[in-house]
Amino acid sequence: MTKPVHAAGHSLAPTSTPTARILVVDDEENVRSMLTMALEFLDYAVTGAATGRQALESVGRHNPDLVLLDVNLPDVSGFDVCRTLRERGVTVPVLFLTGVGRVDDRVRGLDLGGDDFLTKPFELKEVAARIRALLRRSSGSLHPERSQLRVGDLHLDTEAHQVWSAGEPVELTTTEFALLRYLMENPGRVLTRTQILERVWNHRNEGSGAVDTYIYYLRRKLGGTGQSLIRTVRGVGYRLCAD
Repeated sequence: MTKPVHAAGHSLAPTSTPTARILVVDDEENVRSMLTMALEFLDYAVTGAATGRQALESVGRHNPDLVLLDVNLPDVSGFDVCRTLRERGVTVPVLFLTGVGRVDDRVRGLDLGGDDFLTKPFELKEVAARIRALLRRSSGSLHPERSQLRVGDLHLDTEAHQVWSAGEPVELTTTEFALLRYLMENPGRVLTRTQILERVWNHRNEGSGAVDTYIYYLRRKLGGTGQSLIRTVRGVGYRLCAD
């Protein structure tokens, strides 16, 4: 059965940013074609794939800047594709497309290294907005003039997209990196969950649970440094200790 996508009422305008490469992975040809036409109109360079195996081959061949990845594929699931990419050390942002908006599926996708979710049917203007947000995060354009951030034992290089905790390199997903960067740009300041959602996710649809989940991920990956520096301000949000 054809998966529905809402295109009515959308308003799209070509981007003024340099062309980014986007891989659209969906087994429904009409969905791939519609997304491809819309994204090419926005000046993105688009490649399509109909299966998980084709997606993995295309990532290796075309090195996309972002992957639009359907969860339900005929050979392997989008979750398995994302897991494989992360196991290979590929940090390209992954925006999952799914026909089911179950919380458990969203949590699973995020746990596997996905960066965002969009439930079908969707509006093309929302797809475009999510893509812009993820590309901004991955390109490190929040504060391009500040390439080196240091707070305590944490060191973040925005240009190289690398993080060190107590001198040891730490592998972070695009969203984890953006979250840590926002915290490090505001040391000692209490950031509310709403502020974090608006800055890191660029929209409110995720809910505060996404912030709490990613704070947990950061603390776990940063080890003792993350546990000691990232403090919970009960009922408000989070603060990165500056001392």
